Amino acid sequence: MALGVFSWLLSFFLLIVVLAIIVYQLMCLADLEYDYINPYDSASRINKVVLPEFIAQGALCLVFLFSGHWVMFLLSIPYVYYNARLYTRRQHLVDVTEIFNHLNWEKKQRLVKLVYLVLLLFLCIFWMIWSVLEDHDYYE
Repeated sequence: MALGVFSWLLSFFLLIVVLAIIVYQLMCLADLEYDYINPYDSASRINKVVLPEFIAQGALCLVFLFSGHWVMFLLSIPYVYYNARLYTRRQHLVDVTEIFNHLNWEKKQRLVKLVYLVLLLFLCIFWMIWSVLEDHDYYE
């Protein structure tokens, strides 16, 4: 009982961390677009959180794998694959000199990630509640 709920709570908090990182990146891009911040500061702030985002998403995928939540694991694999592909092609960092040329693409990319993660978050909350209620019914 406790192990299943613990794995859902851990995955929930990892999802919140990844969502916060994506929102932070979107805020940096919006600040750059409205000229509140210069390109160097924006790119350096985004680049500082890219690897923690990748690591947190990889850890989330591993939590789903090791806890036996196969559907959530299969749903999180495309995101991990995309991040791994960006990393191996060395396209994961924002280039200061090209940030204005790629601003719309960077924002769209992060918005798609945000929608994807919100969907995963809702599914995680649903399965966490389902797991708690199922365990509660088992002990009555």
